[in-house]
Parts: sequence; C-alpha cells; structure tokens
Amino acid sequence: MSEFSSLRNPLPHEHSNPQTENWPRTAEKTDTKHKASIRFDNNSSLQRVLGQYDQHLPIIEDGFQVKLACRGNKVAISGRQQDVARAQSALLNLYNKSELGAQPDSAMVAAIVRMVGAAPPAEDGSQTDLPQPDAYLDNLPQIRTRRGEVAPRSPGQTDYMRRLQSGELVFSVGPAGTGKTYLAVAQGVAMLMAGKVERIILSRPAVEAGERLGFLPGDMREKIDPYLRPLYDALHDMLPADQVVRRLSSGEIEVAPLAFMRGRTLSHAFVILDEAQNTTCAQMKMFLTRLGHGTRMVVTGDLSQVDLPAGVKSGLRDAIETLDEVDGVHVIRLESRDVVRHPLVGRIVDAYDKAHPAQKYAQRHQPPS
Repeated sequence: MSEFSSLRNPLPHEHSNPQTENWPRTAEKTDTKHKASIRFDNNSSLQRVLGQYDQHLPIIEDGFQVKLACRGNKVAISGRQQDVARAQSALLNLYNKSELGAQPDSAMVAAIVRMVGAAPPAEDGSQTDLPQPDAYLDNLPQIRTRRGEVAPRSPGQTDYMRRLQSGELVFSVGPAGTGKTYLAVAQGVAMLMAGKVERIILSRPAVEAGERLGFLPGDMREKIDPYLRPLYDALHDMLPADQVVRRLSSGEIEVAPLAFMRGRTLSHAFVILDEAQNTTCAQMKMFLTRLGHGTRMVVTGDLSQVDLPAGVKSGLRDAIETLDEVDGVHVIRLESRDVVRHPLVGRIVDAYDKAHPAQKYAQRHQPPS
C-alpha cells in the first residue's frame, strides 16, 4: 500500500478504555493555559502511537502548537483549549488504529494531524474537555481498490476526492507531492473494477523537463515509456503486476502520449491527462473535446513547472481561465499544505513561492493572452 493509506476511524476494542480527564482536575480555562490528559489501558498500543523514542510526539506538538508529556500510560497535553482538544482527538484516533493492528508511522501521524486540524468546530462553538475521535474523520471519501482503501491525507485531497467521485471533468492544479495523479489513477481503477467504465486511458504530453535527450532508441512504445513511467508506477500501486500487464494487453488500460488523442472519441472511459501544464492551448482544446458519453476526465498539472518553450502559453492555464465558470467543470487548487510526500517538500514549495512571489502570482492570475 502506498503513502495514501486509509484514515477511517474504527472504534477501539472493547477491552480498550482510553480515559480523558482534566489535568489537573481544576484545569485553567484561559486560551493559553489549558491542560488535559489521556490515560490509555494498552501500553503496547500506546507505544506504537508514540513511536520509537517518542518520535511521533514532536509531529503532534508542531501540528497543534501544544506541549506533550508521556508518563507511563498517561499523556499530558498543554496549550490553548481548542488545540488541546484537537491533540486529544488525534491521539485517540491513532490509538484506535493501533488497537486494530495498525503500525502508525510518521506519514500516518502527520496525516491525522492535518485532517483533525481541518475538522470544523462543534456547532455551538464550544470546545470539549473530553473529546472523542472526530466524527469528521468518519465521513471522509474513500476509494476502494484491489490493494486496499485509499483515503485523503489533507483537506485539499478531501475536496479533490469528492469531485473525482461525482464530477465529469475535473482539473487538479497544485505543487508536487499533493497526490494529483495518484488519486486520479486510484479513482479510475476503482471505477473500472466496479464496472462503471470500460477502460482507463492515461495520457501525458511528451515534453522533456528542461533537458534535450536527443534520439531515443527502440520502437514507439520504448521511446514514449520514459515520459509515461509515473502513470505506470501509480497503476502498480493499485493493481497486482500481472493484472496491470493483462489489462494493458487487452486494452482495458491504455497509456498513450497526448499526440495520439487527435481524432478519437473517448466513450465509457476514465481519462487522465497528467502533466497538463506542458500542453499548448491547441492541444488542450483537442483533448477536452474528445469527451464522449459515459466518460470521466481528470486533468492534472503544476503551473510552477512548465517546460514549454519561452513565450508559449500553457494550455492548462488557458483552460482554467476559459472554463472556470462553465457548468460541470470543477477546478481543485491544491496548496503546499496538501503535500503528503515528505514534510520537507511542502517547505520547499513555500520557500520557492516566497523567493519568487511575482512568479507565483503570475501562475495563478495571468490574464488570457
């Protein structure tokens, strides 16, 4: 299973009884001095939550701006009342998963922190001293594949997955590591397995990333495979290798460069155009007009990584500007906070945006040419 593991919140085992309590019992109620604690019955499950040498505690502390201290089977939390409540919810959610045999790693802990942090407050605006794992995490969209369930690991991914399940044409724009391609392929595989589409078509423009590779040996497939490798990688995460080979051979899954799309009508298919920032305006219009009956289209790209020649406008940018208000077209904009690849990737994206603010603004607001 890949980095996108399930975030559902199963109930703890009957013998488990983590107890939340005020700590001390006369907890201060100011925004900056609230304290609480949770007592866990199963030390083995708690240890998996904390990680080796308590390595997961700093992730929770940084995510909610709280201080944690573990004493035996009790975890004490201090910080603002709302932050303490959310940290308790995250710990309980991780504990429940551990009770059911999960092995929380840093990626899972970071995902729980992001998702609990995105949960809306109580309807009455109150913050409870005895929180249970957020019901918000029970209502997340999920994609079921042969390799298991895929669930969102950030607020942006939650919106994206809901659009994937209902929208006929979805644009997903955002930085590297936000799961744009991975989640689209997962949704395509799930719909193919459920019989909702007859085939999956994966496409990319064959544009080199700032290099000139020159002549490539081999037949046509061998020449284009390097450009399409990320799509193959995502497929292999969703399906056993033998099924990928069989479905590629039968045509149920087709991987082709964008140039092969002209003149076709794509019906009853799940179609993904990856790296769409490297399409020209004419190529994008050609691709979008391939849409046939019973077909879903997903277009993904990162407008900060355009490899087109200078002066050539990205077809992805042009399409978003042109179609943003068209009924039935959905545009999902992912941000650095949605990066799930590695925490450092999100910080790298933020650093580049800070160093080149004019370029960032132009990517999002450049007027049509």
